[in-house]
Amino acid sequence: MWRFLSIGILLLTVGTVPSAFQDQKKPPEPVQISWHGQSFFTIKSSKGVVVVTDPHQITEYGRLQGLKADIVLMSHSHNDHTQIGVIENIREAKVLPGFKGSGKQADWNHVDETIKDVHIRSVPLYHDNTEGLKYGKNTAFVIEMDGWKIVHLGDLGHLLTPEQIKKIGPVDVLMIPVGGIYTINGSEAKQVVEQLKPKEYIFPMHCGTKIYKELLPVDEFLEDLERRRLAVSEDNVISLNRDPQRPRPLVVQLNYWPKAAK
Repeated sequence: MWRFLSIGILLLTVGTVPSAFQDQKKPPEPVQISWHGQSFFTIKSSKGVVVVTDPHQITEYGRLQGLKADIVLMSHSHNDHTQIGVIENIREAKVLPGFKGSGKQADWNHVDETIKDVHIRSVPLYHDNTEGLKYGKNTAFVIEMDGWKIVHLGDLGHLLTPEQIKKIGPVDVLMIPVGGIYTINGSEAKQVVEQLKPKEYIFPMHCGTKIYKELLPVDEFLEDLERRRLAVSEDNVISLNRDPQRPRPLVVQLNYWPKAAK
């Protein structure tokens, strides 16, 4: 098992200084990821394309100001994952829901699109362990940008079948719910990690935090985790890197409180 540890900030970006004899062309920006509570992330490619996942309007997390997106993904139809009104330029953004219809009657919506430098495809899953009878259907999104395969599992409510694992395919970065109650809990999430074997990063999500206590905290998921494999980002954003010295996979706990409340 993993042991929960409260640790300081681990620097997550490693820069390189080009030699005077190398091409002085500015290197591409790294992929950047921020978390805004629940399953709400912004993911920015090296060319500046912004993907938003499962936007919410939960009061405790405050309202983001000036958030713009090129692509908006929604894993299922529950209202804490579908608040596209928080996105300032929503009329210009490409909205790709993983569902059609609403509630437990909603069906999956197949997604397989390339938008600018980002490719996105969907994988059908369930929100519970009774094939959707309790909470309905759920969608995982596989996001490919800048050579990274980023998988957002939405409100996954069950362990994966061999067929689902095959459809998801290789994973570099995994965003996984850990808060139980409406999704898998920390113990089950560790089993899903073993099923998918993400190579580079793991982002726990959809869990209770210091300012939002309706879900279980991340503690169980972090039990017995080696200290060197846990990183906490103070400014709520990290840049992905392939530093060979970095522990793999690195579990990243992003900042989950508004800056004004720190």
